[in-house]
Amino acid sequence: MREKSGKRGGFRTAAFLLSAVLGACPAIAQEMTTSFVDIHQGSPLSDRARALAQGGYELQNGSWVSFDQWYRANWIDMHVDLLTQITDDTGILWGFGTGEEGEKYRIQPSFKFGFLTQTHPSANSILSFSLTSTIGGGLAEKPCQADYGDFGTYAVNCRLAAGELSPEQTLKYLVNVRPESMHLWLNYRVTF
Repeated sequence: MREKSGKRGGFRTAAFLLSAVLGACPAIAQEMTTSFVDIHQGSPLSDRARALAQGGYELQNGSWVSFDQWYRANWIDMHVDLLTQITDDTGILWGFGTGEEGEKYRIQPSFKFGFLTQTHPSANSILSFSLTSTIGGGLAEKPCQADYGDFGTYAVNCRLAAGELSPEQTLKYLVNVRPESMHLWLNYRVTF
């Protein structure tokens, strides 16, 4: 079976470049250490999924349907960031996000890859630069099946099912967003 080209090409390129650097410099490969940079649960997209839980609507029989049940997850997206030090001033930043899922939404797992380098313009200063890229981690809202009685059953945006829009029109308001995919960070620190 052949693999389609696409996102996996980035992984292969990064892995090839890393192995080329380490293969050319075996002394570097022996000195590498990996450290935790950050571990946290939640993200801006997790917060956005929680915000979708606000509100609800009333059925024809007068009973209340809360959105909270649909946008609640047993596991909140956890992110782990690591730094593999190659030299005293250079390292590879990498990590992952576990993703999360509720009844009416899903945040995909994600992978982060980048690098960090620093220089010392003077004895008491550090200029550092990092660039990271994130693959995956998108938030996608799922539709509901709504029963409109004599009019039939339709796929709809759960949050807009009781509104004035037609069922088909509500689907274009389903949330489907990606996280920020590139982070560029530049820092200059002086100690006195």
